[in-house]
Amino acid sequence: MQKPQNLSFVLKDVQKLEFEDRPLPHLKDPNDVLIRVKFTGICGSDCGQIGPFKLEQPMVLGHESSGIVEQVGSKVTTLKVGDRVTMEPGEPCRRCNKCKIGKYNLCPAMAFAATPPYDGTLARYYRLPEDFCYKLPNSMSLEQGALVEPLGVAVHLVRQADISPGTSVIVFGAGPVGLLCCAVAKVFGAEKVIAVDIQLSRLDFARKFEATSTFLPEKVSASQNAERMRIENGLGDGADIVIDASGAEASINTGIHVLHPGGTYVQGGMGRDEVNFPITLACTKELNIKGSFRYSSGDYQLAIQLISTGKVKAEDLVTDIVQFGDAERAFEQAKAGTGLKFLIAGPEE
Repeated sequence: MQKPQNLSFVLKDVQKLEFEDRPLPHLKDPNDVLIRVKFTGICGSDCGQIGPFKLEQPMVLGHESSGIVEQVGSKVTTLKVGDRVTMEPGEPCRRCNKCKIGKYNLCPAMAFAATPPYDGTLARYYRLPEDFCYKLPNSMSLEQGALVEPLGVAVHLVRQADISPGTSVIVFGAGPVGLLCCAVAKVFGAEKVIAVDIQLSRLDFARKFEATSTFLPEKVSASQNAERMRIENGLGDGADIVIDASGAEASINTGIHVLHPGGTYVQGGMGRDEVNFPITLACTKELNIKGSFRYSSGDYQLAIQLISTGKVKAEDLVTDIVQFGDAERAFEQAKAGTGLKFLIAGPEE
């Protein structure tokens, strides 16, 4: 039997996963590089649908990856074969107005890995432009390199929030991105960082990680939970900043209630397409409300710096590293919520 050339982990249909030998990627441009993928993290969006993006044909999963440069195009100058890199898994058009002002994450033609219809990185090889592959410092492992992507998401969320020293920040959702938001907020100078979740195990981890305190919501109204949160954490008339990394309607409502007038709310979690929203309260408080989507200029570089200098210990979130052949089991464990972050090692030679 012929050995697979580009063994890939494919989402064939909803809840149907298979290994498949895909064609070897070819360099499309002299500025491209070919990466041998070494580690890939599992993300909650690896399900075939995120927001308006829905699975319509089989798709290779994965977008949180690191690897080793296998081949370089003729015009590549910053990388060479054998370099260890973390991969920013999206290609914008580079020509539209959003790209030109540095907000390439909003490019309408973005080809993002494992977002339908584009294949992801859970394969032996993956192709990317040179400038979307970042050489890892010697102080960083390839495992850490696979964590730059979720940290980049957190960096972008925190930058959207304009956190400054001494501020109070509430993060809803103590999954990987929410926990990393707590860590980045502290790096940015936040004095109080409160993690909110409905799972006690995640709140326990948050306290050991970077949250200064935690909050377990009760089955009461959003205003009642917000009032208890203010009292327990000495927030006076409310928090300075709320970051929602959950997408849950109850969290969104509580977040609006717990902010002080003039506070900032940043939405990063994606749940249902539409939710009930306390718009009158948001208006009368004159809140600054922002969305946050993936990452843009400078976010990956900062994420690398935070890990390489030890300011954010993203590796503490890793529950397990599994072999490529056990990828489906890792996805099942992640879906069941039995851990925080699972990494899948690339196919062996």
